[in-house]
Amino acid sequence: MRLAFMGTPDFAVPALRALHQAGHEIVAVYSQPPRPAGRGKKLRPSPVQCAAEELGIAVRTPLRLRNNTDELAHFRNLHLDAAIVAAYGLILPQDMLDAPRYGCLNIHASLLPRWRGAAPIQAAILAGDSESGVTIMQMDAGLDTGAMLLRDRVALTPHTTATSLHDDLAAMGGRLIVEILRQMPQAGTPQPDTGVTYVQRLSREDGRIDWTAPASHIDRQVRALTPWPGTFTTLDGQVFKIGATAITTDKTQAVPGTVIDDSLLVACGSGTTLRITRLQRPGRGMMEAADFLRGQAISRGTRFGMEPSDA
Repeated sequence: MRLAFMGTPDFAVPALRALHQAGHEIVAVYSQPPRPAGRGKKLRPSPVQCAAEELGIAVRTPLRLRNNTDELAHFRNLHLDAAIVAAYGLILPQDMLDAPRYGCLNIHASLLPRWRGAAPIQAAILAGDSESGVTIMQMDAGLDTGAMLLRDRVALTPHTTATSLHDDLAAMGGRLIVEILRQMPQAGTPQPDTGVTYVQRLSREDGRIDWTAPASHIDRQVRALTPWPGTFTTLDGQVFKIGATAITTDKTQAVPGTVIDDSLLVACGSGTTLRITRLQRPGRGMMEAADFLRGQAISRGTRFGMEPSDA
């Protein structure tokens, strides 16, 4: 098929490569413009742009698509069978959705209609869902509301992280989009009205640990939000990033946030506990807890999450 591919982050790269390997004619790749990155703030192209250039595919990086008549005209003149969209980051106007022969197909990282919106991978882990997956959706003007063409699912375990789930779903998306294009044209199944949930864009503050929450929730928060936006707590006015935790069976009556042994076992809400296994202090890299404690002891009785004025 004659395709355009529209995506920006790492999640979209396996789909682009799968379509190319399957022999589809990808005549254009759309991605968000290069952004400043690193200490030097040099412009860095997106992972999708890098992959497209490696494959020898022309890349377009418009700042916007709405009210962009020149870009719409160019898109129409591509005479596409379909456009494939995966975490692109720009809203497609209706004229663009209607331009390809089979419309625009979206690779969405959830089992729609659950977790429509910007951060479905993190939301599924944070909510304690038993499964997640990928939905190939016929795009319409709504927010992830289009008819479902194909789905597959994966079980979530107590060890699933945002990184591992991202990689699993990215690979799944590449497989499913190739599969559904073999079946086109195909009528989709409307999404049910029940079970609809939305997730907003994540912010840094979403990563702040509330030690009064149960250990199970905090552990899900760490697994869902690491590496981005990251989870953190405070100690003596400094911010410490938490990279990994492990739930324990120990019970305690200590105040939540209190360190209750010399190996970073911390009291949480409802008498539960968890152990911090990876953390990072300001100006240093992420470290295993044992290595961290050799350089900076955190003694029992210390309390995380307190501001200096609370002490």
